Amino acid sequence: MLSPIRLEIRRLLYPFTAIVGQDELKTALLLIAINPLIGGLLIRGQKGTGKSSSVRSLVDILPPITAVKDCPYNCNPNDFTNMCQQCLEKNKEPETLETETRPMRIVSLPIGATEDRVIGSLDIEQAISHGSKILQPGLLAEANQNILYIDEVNLLPDHITDSILDAAASGWNTVEREGISVSHPSRFILVGTMNPEEGELRPQLADRFALHVSVESIYNVEQRVEIIKRNLEFGQNPLEFTRRWENKQAQIREKIVKARDLVKEIEISKDLMLAVAEACINLHVDGHRPDISIVRSAKALAALEGQKEVSSNNIEQVAIMAMGYRTRGFGFEEPATPAEVRDAIRRALQRVSHGEA
Repeated sequence: MLSPIRLEIRRLLYPFTAIVGQDELKTALLLIAINPLIGGLLIRGQKGTGKSSSVRSLVDILPPITAVKDCPYNCNPNDFTNMCQQCLEKNKEPETLETETRPMRIVSLPIGATEDRVIGSLDIEQAISHGSKILQPGLLAEANQNILYIDEVNLLPDHITDSILDAAASGWNTVEREGISVSHPSRFILVGTMNPEEGELRPQLADRFALHVSVESIYNVEQRVEIIKRNLEFGQNPLEFTRRWENKQAQIREKIVKARDLVKEIEISKDLMLAVAEACINLHVDGHRPDISIVRSAKALAALEGQKEVSSNNIEQVAIMAMGYRTRGFGFEEPATPAEVRDAIRRALQRVSHGEA
């Protein structure tokens, strides 16, 4: 039986498990849902390929969050490293913080959003007159413990994109005005979508997204017919359509919860890490983010599949997502193609399996 709250939230959401095809995209979304520390996900594709629908459907299969009641930053009461100054001070007192459980939500970033709307704004007059730091929270505060979704990320001003990526990397947002600084936690699942036909994202910014997935139209006749059929059914009676998929939604929701607990215990052998490092070196990828992204993603995938340790297949499956579109050779080389990434990873895995590394 569906709870009234969850039903109300899902009424206009196309079920995640009802999406036809796009397996790589769905896998990438599940990986960052299991471990947001992997980093952001950038989805490239033409209009009408299901990018936005897939992202928005993710929220319904994620477990609810626990937050400090009335905190404008959605602080996590169970993690003192994810608390604003006010919650930390309250937490020192004998009484415990008052908390509440709420559904995870998607915070969408409008294309025309100003910097103040995104990072927040300080009341300078109040700070000067009364010595108090008054912060008007922005979208990065709302996004804490939630999903921050940026549609057409390639059309955002670079300085706003930089602020978002900085917060995503550090887990904190800092607002500075006239020598006054206020910080608050901002840990979110970051997803950006873009249509390459409308302009590319600056390589230095694209490189800050941990995973990249390209989505294309489906050219299998049977799958296209199924897409038509399901979308018609959803349009005619979204409530009934959603009910039909609830069991599968519940199953994958349970897998995510279990994987979140299991991922902390997943082991990865030194040989597999050697293979990842060797492949990244041979492909001349810049920095160390690709290596780390591959390992974190492979551990999340192993947890999703209920394994105890990372396998070479896990590494192969996530390598293209983590190394595609990466800058190479200090930005002077074109990003590696999927075939090049696959070949480099397989050769490296083969070498370490024979003790040649």
